[in-house]
Amino acid sequence: MSNPSWQPMPWQAQSSAPSMLAAHADRERAVDVLRAGFSEGRLQQDEYEKRIERAYQARTVGELSLLVADLPQGPSAMQPPVLGPPGVPRTFMPVPLPPPATNGKAVGSMVCGVLTTMTMGLTGIPAVILGHTARAEIRRSGEGGEGFALAGIILGWLSVAGWAFFLMLFMIAGVSSGS
Repeated sequence: MSNPSWQPMPWQAQSSAPSMLAAHADRERAVDVLRAGFSEGRLQQDEYEKRIERAYQARTVGELSLLVADLPQGPSAMQPPVLGPPGVPRTFMPVPLPPPATNGKAVGSMVCGVLTTMTMGLTGIPAVILGHTARAEIRRSGEGGEGFALAGIILGWLSVAGWAFFLMLFMIAGVSSGS
């Protein structure tokens, strides 16, 4: 029968035939259970190594079942569904990494860029400087905040361009009124 819920099947010895010879796949399933128990902190290093050695030397399914009898052998009913490929226990899935920290200068760049409208563009140059500095630090350190830095740079340059345009109009008006 197939497993309709796609839950990993626990490794269990055939209770009706504990003296049945163990296949290589049976040994590997038992070793997987031992690895999971060790990674969860249920086994000490020396106990883990002894059990692994005995698992590879086991001749029968009954011997393998004794090695893993005191360890959980699959997902319990209370666990949330495993996200990932079907048949892969959560124990063997990669640990999700926390998101990288956001660069403080990138946040400062974006704040300065947003404040350009309220400060009449005075925070535009700090936004550009902080943004470029933050992007260099992000590339070097792997921190987050690339979007914040880019937003600050864009808003800062728009502010600088606005001031340049305003000053150019002011100078043209001054030159044309002076002639």
